[in-house]
Amino acid sequence: MKKLNLWINVVLVVAVAILFVFQFTSFSLTSDNEKKDQPKQEQPKEEIKGNLKVAYVHIDSLLSGYDLYIDKQEEFMQEQTNSQAELQSRSKQLQQEFESLKEKLNKGLITRAKARMMQQSLGQREQELYQLRNNMSSKLAEKEQVIYRQVLDNVMNYLDDYAKENGYHYILSFSFGGPILYTDKRLEITQDVLKGLNKKYDEKQKKEK
Repeated sequence: MKKLNLWINVVLVVAVAILFVFQFTSFSLTSDNEKKDQPKQEQPKEEIKGNLKVAYVHIDSLLSGYDLYIDKQEEFMQEQTNSQAELQSRSKQLQQEFESLKEKLNKGLITRAKARMMQQSLGQREQELYQLRNNMSSKLAEKEQVIYRQVLDNVMNYLDDYAKENGYHYILSFSFGGPILYTDKRLEITQDVLKGLNKKYDEKQKKEK
């Protein structure tokens, strides 16, 4: 969640800065090269006229209720649980073999040379277990990042269409501790966006079944 909020907050800082510029200047969609080629008396091809239409969503509430994010998190938690269980099982087995070796050596059931060979073998398996743990940790961290990106991509794609349909110039993300310190509750569209996101996700799930 913190990573996702960080990415969104970076975008918000840029968006808010641009918003202040818009309040004092008109924005032309004509490129600089096109302006140079046009006579000075000509008007820009396209301008945003009137007041900017802005809304915001509460990102924490949006994610906690977004079915796609919930499903992805459940899958991630299950994989994390399975990885931990596998590591614990292998670690327990290795510990038992260490204890068995120690017991056999104390009872004089094996030679010290044999014990050293077995100990080296167990030591190698212990290093492999550490490597497996590191690999699993890296894999889970990468999957977590992919989940955030998938969710964020779906949200932004939906908001792109939503903004066009409803005439919004900006849809900002609000979260506690973020760059936006005050919001007018009348501008919040969290529940409406969440309803649309879940409807679209549900339709996609039905098609795939």
